[in-house]
Amino acid sequence: MDEARQREVTGRFAPSPTGELHLGNLRTALVAWLSARSQGGRFIVRMEDLDRLTSSQQCADNQLAALRWLGLDWDGPVVRQSQRFARYDRAIDELEGNDLTYPCFCTRKEIAAAATAPNGGAERPYPGTCRRLSAAARLAREASGRHPALRLAATRPTGEFVDVVHGPYSGWIDDVVLRRNDGVAAYNLAVVVDDEAQGITEIVRGDDLLSSTPRQILLGELLGMSKQRYMHVPLVLGHDGHRLAKRHGDVTAAAMSRAGTSPSQLVGLLAHSLGLTSASTPISAVDLLSSFDPATIIRTPWTFDDERRSSDAHL
Repeated sequence: MDEARQREVTGRFAPSPTGELHLGNLRTALVAWLSARSQGGRFIVRMEDLDRLTSSQQCADNQLAALRWLGLDWDGPVVRQSQRFARYDRAIDELEGNDLTYPCFCTRKEIAAAATAPNGGAERPYPGTCRRLSAAARLAREASGRHPALRLAATRPTGEFVDVVHGPYSGWIDDVVLRRNDGVAAYNLAVVVDDEAQGITEIVRGDDLLSSTPRQILLGELLGMSKQRYMHVPLVLGHDGHRLAKRHGDVTAAAMSRAGTSPSQLVGLLAHSLGLTSASTPISAVDLLSSFDPATIIRTPWTFDDERRSSDAHL
């Protein structure tokens, strides 16, 4: 048995409080809750509000209300990343002390140009441009008024892990940003630190984050942290084939509730879309626990608009 399964199972749902939870968010939250609770484990909620310009308390309150409405509960207080900056600074200090960081002066435009250049490695978001700068070149950039971000000097180029839904996965590990040029800790660093601090043993999230996992695993290793089990849930798409968003209409929990959809109807729809039930019939989250099996989760994206046409009778 691996290290993550030997510890008490603790799962989590960690949204950014920048808007309402839509069906894609709720679908992932449902799987995360079912996985933790079906194993007799703990389930926590964390608000990833690193960006205080786009995050709000109202959005956080609305998201928590949506989870309660769906029938999902959690253990302990809701943790907010905006209150944990000191933890992130200590982790960055540790990496700096081990000579595993360097300043990066590149703009997003420069990074995009370098990544798409011949031999630049289109799959690799950052090709390590500033890692090769001399001390004189760094001083020159600072003198020109550029404020650097801080990047990890990755110790290997690729990483592998086994995902519960997708199976074996291998991906690039680039020199990920640890601290943005405005001084705020970056997502990849913060999420690794928080998952360790909160004792998370399994991470359930959308599969748009599948490619981020190898770099987060490496960060955890370099910081001497525990290993987790990963389960990446396929995304929900709109009728246009793009990831579900506000532009696709009334796809939030609040909007569906106002339209007369009950929590059990929505849980039934989500469960069927995942392959957890044979039909889109009303059911509570609690009633799904006894039969939950992650091996049955469908590995392809779910297009909500198409499903909705055949499920209106149930909604």
